[in-house]
Amino acid sequence: MPSADTTILGRPRVYLRRTDSTNERARALASAGAPHGTLVCAAEQTAGRGRQGRSWVAPPGSALLCSLVLRDPPALLSLIAGVAVCDALGAQTRVKWPNDIVIEPGLAKLAGILVEGRPQEDWAVLGIGVNVAVRTCDLPAELRGRAASLELAPSAIETTLGRILEALRSRLAEPAASVLDAWRARDALRGREVSWAQSSGRAEGIDDTGRLIVALSGGARTALDAGEVHLASVD
Repeated sequence: MPSADTTILGRPRVYLRRTDSTNERARALASAGAPHGTLVCAAEQTAGRGRQGRSWVAPPGSALLCSLVLRDPPALLSLIAGVAVCDALGAQTRVKWPNDIVIEPGLAKLAGILVEGRPQEDWAVLGIGVNVAVRTCDLPAELRGRAASLELAPSAIETTLGRILEALRSRLAEPAASVLDAWRARDALRGREVSWAQSSGRAEGIDDTGRLIVALSGGARTALDAGEVHLASVD
């Protein structure tokens, strides 16, 4: 169990009508000594980003955009966050390794998670973006069919945040084995053909450190600890 007090999440809270990136603001606060649980939220991001340097696009006031400062973060923080977001968003959600939250059927992306930090200073920033009130018809053409939304009213953004914080509090207190079991139960890739920059194969779940295990042609297996994978039938 992590030594930081995981019962305090979301306080103090900084709310910004418009910012470049909630992760950037949270990183600056963490570097300046902000306490565990500090939360940065924004109605709009001008330079929101996801994994692999991609941008996060959402019309103003339509998405949950937040970042948490976590002191003494657990090694499996990325997996814990993925499970917690699924807990909060519903049984139809799955995790597409490493931590895109997708929705059945079709595995369109509903939420994204970005963990950044400074291990030498023992803190991490957990960024979460959820399409709560986004109307998918308003998204750029290249994202339609690949992005999903809860299609709720903007007032639901705050209640969605509350559910996610509660789920995170619960999951952060669990032993690693429980989190791994929960993640595996929500694995969107297991048994599917996937590809990445160097090769392709069939996803066979994750190991106890969160690496993706892939069966290669010829019977060999490999473990991916970073990078982007693509579903043969969806991406």
